[in-house]
Order: sequence, then structure tokens, then C-alpha cells
Amino acid sequence: MLRTEFPDAGERSPDELLAAYGSVLAETVESVGAGAVVDATDLDREAVDAVADGDVASLSLEDAMAVLAADPDRPDADALQAEAQDILLMGMTTAVMDVESLASGIDSQLEPKEIQQKIEGRYPMTLEEYALLHSYIESQRR
Repeated sequence: MLRTEFPDAGERSPDELLAAYGSVLAETVESVGAGAVVDATDLDREAVDAVADGDVASLSLEDAMAVLAADPDRPDADALQAEAQDILLMGMTTAVMDVESLASGIDSQLEPKEIQQKIEGRYPMTLEEYALLHSYIESQRR
């Protein structure tokens, strides 16, 4: 998600990181209001209520960034999504990792081509997948 909010991503399990993402998203819904999030995103009230309850595993990265962007103190959703993708790409560069080694490192839960398409934004990525990739990539940067 955002660079400064999860500096310890490599020290957290994917589940812990996903829970942290959920907390940030729930706090956003709470601070701006569920109605404002519904109005600012393509999500319906039921989906926004689920986010407010921390149920974010199947939420797409794109929708998560739209929720965050509902906060007027944050950049727009496109900028947030670009930053989230950049975190993964730059992390891979710093860790000197390609998609094949990343797939191997996450026990082939995603295929290399699928990882590449998701990181580049050509294919939707869930927050659960993002947490898996983010956690592993950051753990290898040490």
C-alpha cells in the first residue's frame, strides 16, 4: 500500500500485513464515513461495510486505493495504485529478484506470468495477493 505506512512489511507474515492493510482501510472508512466512500468509489454499501469490518482479503488493489483516496488528505486513487505497484517493483529491483524467483519464494501460489501481470497492473490483484508479494519481497531486501 503506501511506502511510509508499512516500513516493517518484511518482518510481518502475509496475514499480519493483510490485517494491517485492513486496519488502515477501516480507519479511512471510519474517518470519512461509509457514505462518502460509497460516493467516491465503485463499491456498494455492503462492500464498504465489509471494509469497515476489516474484511479486505478479496478486495482488489484498485478498490482499496479508491477507498484510501476517499480521504481528502490522500492523493487520488491512480497515484496511490501506482505507488503500491512501485513498492513491489522497486522491492524486486533492490532484492535482485525476478518473477520466477518470486514465484518460487511464495511456493508457487501464483505463476510467474501472473505475478508480472498483476504487479504491472494488467491483471487485477487482491489485497491478499498483494500482502503475500509485499511481505516476501520486503523480507528478501535485507
